[in-house]
Parts: sequence; structure tokens; C-alpha cells
Amino acid sequence: MTKPVNKIEKLIAELCPEGVEWKTLGEVCEMKAGKSISTSDISSSRSEENIYPCIGGNGSRGYVNSFSHSGKFPIIGRQGALCGNVCFAEGKFYATEHAVVVKPGEQFIARFLYHLLVLMNLNQYASGGAQPGLAVSNLEKIKIAIPPLAVQQEIVEILDTFTTLEAELEAELEARKKQYEYYRDELLTFGDDVEWKTLGEIAVNLDSQRHPVTKSAREPGNIPYYGASGIVDYVSDYIFDGDYLLVSEDGANLLARSTPIAFSVSGKTWVNNHAHVLQFPSYAERRFVEIYLNSIDLSLYVSGAAQPKLNQANLNKIPIPIASLAEQERIVTILDKFDALVNDISVGLPAELNARRKQYEYYRDKLLTFPKKQ
Repeated sequence: MTKPVNKIEKLIAELCPEGVEWKTLGEVCEMKAGKSISTSDISSSRSEENIYPCIGGNGSRGYVNSFSHSGKFPIIGRQGALCGNVCFAEGKFYATEHAVVVKPGEQFIARFLYHLLVLMNLNQYASGGAQPGLAVSNLEKIKIAIPPLAVQQEIVEILDTFTTLEAELEAELEARKKQYEYYRDELLTFGDDVEWKTLGEIAVNLDSQRHPVTKSAREPGNIPYYGASGIVDYVSDYIFDGDYLLVSEDGANLLARSTPIAFSVSGKTWVNNHAHVLQFPSYAERRFVEIYLNSIDLSLYVSGAAQPKLNQANLNKIPIPIASLAEQERIVTILDKFDALVNDISVGLPAELNARRKQYEYYRDKLLTFPKKQ
């Protein structure tokens, strides 16, 4: 990668030896929010009728039967959790009210502007607390560098090489995840040949030992402090010391299931009252139940819609298939190997994808730093 970087430095020295010009986004781009559309008009898959991508603050939301834009445009998320997120749209598409479409002026290559906006952490310009928002008028005031088009083109070729490879790795990783889910569902499908018991019959519940501590009262340390969806802090003391299965007790994720609701912990830990604590006789039994709980629909046992909760009584009622210990060990061994390939960032595709992202970020930061013309 050294040679292309030197070529860019040479171009900058030749074309703008005194630095590059900086202007506000409003001076060099046209920026407009998209238009609202009913969710009932958005199809999850492409069809003969719905052929145009519907773009929100984080890329495609599905497909619709009409388009609002045609060309190449950076897209900025303008509301909520996606506020300041930057994606790229190409061809004909419909932009929703959650997206700001950036039309580059003649001084910019669209893909260069995309990479530059990604670097700028646009979320810092949002206003509002619980529901942050990005006003187009605020975005228009942001100053950006305008290097010569020849420099922009060289930078785009380098950075797009990384993003293309990253997209290919993400697609392959997604395929692996589907493969894992297929084998998991196959291995965890049981008939009448196995005994079924409730979770309350096979696990020791240690919820009574949990102890929540307010953030202001926690003494910082290196011991993980767990909540409903994982580690929320690190403290100086512990309640539990061993191997346990934590299961989310409350929170929106009980229904959304965007992250696992059952997760294993080991060693010294502190657990608050938002996660159930279960103990099992062996690794295989604990891991088997963890995988099984994360694979099934638990909505029947969750109460409340606005504030979903899986209380201890309902947790204890969940039926679990009791295969032989040898069979549980066999299933866990197979799925642990798959899980490492799909989720462990230290090995396989996740490790390679993580390395490529860091490489992209390194060169992006290096290539998109320009001296300002005095």
C-alpha cells in the first residue's frame, strides 16, 4: 500500500502545494431530507412490482414501486439511533424521511465524499437527548477539505478496495451464520425419543444472591458487572465465582432478540437483578441449554409489551429436551466449532473481517487528512 500513498502525496505536492481549500458542505453540496413512506408500502424482498431499494438512515429497508433519486449519493442518517450514520446509494432508489441525501457538486467525486463523511463522526452535530436529530441546516455549516479530483480518484480506488473486500467477507460471514442456524435447528430438533423437563427442574437458580448497585455506588475494578444483555461495567468486588448461565430477565431484547438472551459467564462476576443466574452440573449441560434457549421463541413466557419481562416463575416453566449427556456433548462440540467460525473475532472470518476494517480505518484516516490552504 506504500506506493499508492506516495503517488497521492506526489499529486498533492504538484496540484496543491500550499494546501487544499476548505468550504462548508452547504457551499459545495445540495442536501435534502427524503420523504416519508408508509411501512405497508415497503416490501422486504424485491419483486416485479417493488424493484427500487428504499433507503433509510442505515441503508436499504426493503423495496418499493417508485424512486425519488437516481445516481450516486452519500446518505446521512438524521434521526434516532442512526443519527450521523453514513451509507452510500447508487442507481434508482427511494429515500425516506430518516435520510439526508447528499448531492455532490462538481468539486467532488461521490465515493470520495462518502469516505470523507464516514470519517467525520457526524453524530457530534446532532441535537436532542433521547431522540437525537440532525438538522440539514447544521450539516450545511460543517467545513470540509476539497482536494483536486485527481487526488480524490486515487484515494477512492484505494479505500474502495478495502470496502469491496469487507462487503465480500460480510456476505460470506452471513452465509456461514445461516449455515450455523440450519445445523443448530437440525441438531436441536427432538421427537418423542427424548425426555422433556422444565428449566426449573434441571438448573439451580441463584437469583436470590444477585445484588444491584447504582452506578454512583460502584467501586471501579476489573471484575465484570453483568446486566440483562451482558457486561455493563467493571467493579472491584464479586458475588459469584464459577461457571453460570445468565438469562435476560427484562428489556426490549427479550422480544427483539437482536443479541443472545442467554449467555455463559465464568470466573469472578457481579450480577444485577436484570439477569437470572443459573447453575448446571457440567459445561455440556449449561452450554446445551444456552444454545437451546437462544434458538427458540420465548414470547409465550414473556409478559408485558412496553416493558417485557421474563420472571423467574415463567423461566422455570420453559421445557428443555433432555438428551443423554453424551449426545449433549456431541451437539455442543459441533455447534461450538461453528460458533467460533461465525462469532469469534480471534479466528476465521470474523478475525479477517475485523482486520480489514482496521486496515480500512487506518488508511482512511491517513489518506483523508489534508493541510488547509492559508
